[in-house]
Amino acid sequence: MTASEIAKKSTVFGALVISLPLASIMSLTWLYNDTKDTAQVADFAESILWLVIPAMLLFMILPYLLRRGWGFEAAMAVGIVSTIIAYSLGIWAAQTFGQVG
Repeated sequence: MTASEIAKKSTVFGALVISLPLASIMSLTWLYNDTKDTAQVADFAESILWLVIPAMLLFMILPYLLRRGWGFEAAMAVGIVSTIIAYSLGIWAAQTFGQVG
């Protein structure tokens, strides 16, 4: 909610707030504090990377379709479905090429 309120005044600063990887940082810190296993933290961070890349597809497709006259709901639906497909490919890539299981 805070990011959308900021975006009403400045889309760039609203985007900055929402793009901060706070949940990832907290999860990485919590995992390390619980396990003290840097290899597991590294694997977790790499897994996050493999899945952040497909998540960006939504933010490429949504503005593209909206600027071409698509309605919000239809553009969002296409973006979400595309992102789900990209997540599947990202999980496959992480398991095939990464150090994750």
